[in-house]
Amino acid sequence: MLLRDLLSAPELRLVLLTGDETPDREISGVLITDLPDPRRYLSGGELVLTGLMWRRSPGDSARFVAALAEAGVAAIGAGDARLGMVPDDLVAACREHGLPLLEVPVEVSFGAVTDFVGRRVAAVQAGDLRGALGRHRRIVAAVAEGAGLGELFALVETELGVTAAVVSACGSVVAGALPEDQAVRLARDYLAAVRLPVVVDRGGAFTLFAVDRAHRAAGWALVCRGEVDAEIGFELAACVALERTRAEAGRRVERRLAEQLIALACAGGEPTELSARLRTCGVDPAEPYAVVAAAASRRGATDGPDPALLGGRIVEELLDRRVVAVAGADASVTLVPLRGDAYGDDRDALAERLRDRAAVIADGLPALTVSMGVSGALTGPQAIRGGVEEAGHARRLAEARGGGVVTGDEIYTHALLLATAPGEVRSSFAERLLGPLFDYDRRHGADLVRTLGAFLDCTGSWNACAERLHVHVNTVRYRIRRVEELTGRDLSSMADRVDLFLALRAG
Repeated sequence: MLLRDLLSAPELRLVLLTGDETPDREISGVLITDLPDPRRYLSGGELVLTGLMWRRSPGDSARFVAALAEAGVAAIGAGDARLGMVPDDLVAACREHGLPLLEVPVEVSFGAVTDFVGRRVAAVQAGDLRGALGRHRRIVAAVAEGAGLGELFALVETELGVTAAVVSACGSVVAGALPEDQAVRLARDYLAAVRLPVVVDRGGAFTLFAVDRAHRAAGWALVCRGEVDAEIGFELAACVALERTRAEAGRRVERRLAEQLIALACAGGEPTELSARLRTCGVDPAEPYAVVAAAASRRGATDGPDPALLGGRIVEELLDRRVVAVAGADASVTLVPLRGDAYGDDRDALAERLRDRAAVIADGLPALTVSMGVSGALTGPQAIRGGVEEAGHARRLAEARGGGVVTGDEIYTHALLLATAPGEVRSSFAERLLGPLFDYDRRHGADLVRTLGAFLDCTGSWNACAERLHVHVNTVRYRIRRVEELTGRDLSSMADRVDLFLALRAG
């Protein structure tokens, strides 16, 4: 309640002696005391009623009022019962400290004043509670009815006066309005925070909350302007998390379709069916695309989130959730259309975008290694298998370098040659050269294929190969002669060695 409400109560007949300029001062409760220093019983905002029993000399008034002003009381009510009046020294002390002073007539009991204030404060609190509950119901109802984040934040600003936005871990604005550079700085604060919520100063105070329990590298931060009450922030974050969960339900279906497409492509599926599945995944068979392989793990960690799954979620966030990632055994795989609007019109623009945004995560979480490989620009469903292998080799090179983004142009090895060759060509090549060896091993229980691989790995050294296989060197010589006879190749020739090496890797 307000001081003016108390003064306007005719039954109390209170007289304001000081504080004419503060009629809207809020009163939270009443304390009746005659202690010379009652600060230990005060929390601020009270009306202090006193019978002046503490006053022995004019100097006592200054000490009493100073103590109450320090405690942050709203006003003082002095009774006339003892002195028959309010002494001038008390009036002067209240005026000096800017405290309103009320004279309580002798015929008005302190109990009557206390009862009046208690009823009015309870009524105000009940009204505030009803208003808060009403606002809460309206916000919850909007979320339950499927309101988007933009609509939710507009409602929260109207109902609660809280301006909010959502920022991804890489600094993109998911919802709300924030300048790009400010969003990136707030994303770094979110990633580096020891504990959330946290208040940071970024051109003004912001309070950051985690939206859900996702790993921070793939998570969202709720950003509220100013220092926001934790309860309000948690409730708003829960509303955002509900909206994210809704979106994830649809994305799970998209991931399943992409998983089926990639599995079929890597198994050598029919072109017609692959084209149909590619369209279902939102990619026209005639448009260019690139394959991104990704994994993320903490250095030296033996537990924690699956590196392939986390890597895929990070790629989805880096590309603003316009794509879906399929988690594999050691990395995720993502098909990214190169349409020119979202990621640029070529593979290099895509790679640059991934580098720029991943740098925000690397700065905020230095213990996390995010490794990504990007294939060259591809067209048509039959190129998926080679793109997956090329991106996978590039991703492993990125991992060996300590993380980052590597493109297929940086892989100058036989692996790239094999990755870009059609599957049927590789199978035919391997079968033509090695088929006679596999047949011989099956019929005779021999070990010619394994011996050939060890011989080539040992760069043609008879002794080193014998040691690796734990056989006599003459056994190695005999097996290699049989290999040459069956394949028609000369293992003293570098060209023939290369052919057989590639055949082993292509099978």
